[in-house]
Amino acid sequence: MPVFTAISHAAFVEDVTALATAIRADVGWTPTYIVGIGRGGLVPAVYLSHATGLSMLSCDRSSQLADFAGDVVVRLAGHSHAGERLLFVDDINDSGLTIGALRTALATAGAISGSIRIATLIDNRVSAQRVDYRARVIDRTVTKDWYVFPWEAVGPDTALQKDAAAVPERIGQRQSTSNA
Repeated sequence: MPVFTAISHAAFVEDVTALATAIRADVGWTPTYIVGIGRGGLVPAVYLSHATGLSMLSCDRSSQLADFAGDVVVRLAGHSHAGERLLFVDDINDSGLTIGALRTALATAGAISGSIRIATLIDNRVSAQRVDYRARVIDRTVTKDWYVFPWEAVGPDTALQKDAAAVPERIGQRQSTSNA
């Protein structure tokens, strides 16, 4: 069974506050919009929007529906041409697949790279992708826990187990304690 590590609401709020502080401290770059990456980045983006006073948009990469991801990415790329800066927010940069796919889609749509930044609550230091802002850093070569964010905690355990089982190389297994 995977090792599930719950992130409390208080720890989540601390992480959002840390991101807001880092964004405000970056005097050379201020986002025009916070963009939540669906599904895991939507809740953090809402909180970060409130913490920074910046408006929020969303892009649902998890749905696999073009009009909620592809079409939106094209429109967001257009905003970068208008001089607007977009801060994309996700819950975790684990393998880097989501962020890499998003960056590729934005580049294909013609986004201006200097207008795009990424923030995550948790950043895996050995991920294939780098982020610009992070609240905390893990190393997946050492830490194999499957993090359960407050919004995921309301789902059934079977959903968590299914999500974790989809990426077995990134999770640890709890050892049996039976004395057989």
